[in-house]
Amino acid sequence: MSFSDGIEERVAQIRRRDRRYARNGYYFVLDALDYTIEALGRDQHTGESRHVGGRELLLGLKELAATQFGPLATVCLERWGIRTTEDVGEIVFNLIDCGLLSRRPSDSRLDFADGFDFARTFEEKFRERLEAISQAEFVL
Repeated sequence: MSFSDGIEERVAQIRRRDRRYARNGYYFVLDALDYTIEALGRDQHTGESRHVGGRELLLGLKELAATQFGPLATVCLERWGIRTTEDVGEIVFNLIDCGLLSRRPSDSRLDFADGFDFARTFEEKFRERLEAISQAEFVL
């Protein structure tokens, strides 16, 4: 069995006991974790990937969703059952409970509380981008 098969089976196990979030929601959170780890870089002392806290993961998820889905980021996340940053925390702790992620004693679901409003954040992000495009001078 390959590593990806193990992920698929564990996500299926999670979804059998907790149907709130779509399969793709779990995969997106894992992708956001990889994205965040890559953005943060390696630990200065050990050279290993460093631990990512809840707030850091939320920032990475926000950037990845905006990049991958553009103005449809909120719609995509909602289709997967991810409506709040607290939902991201629930997914993370489901992944911890099934052994796909690890945690430190200081990690808590509260790390994901009141992170940001998806609709407002993505709307602001794309309004700024559209304004920059409309103000850009094009040289032919």
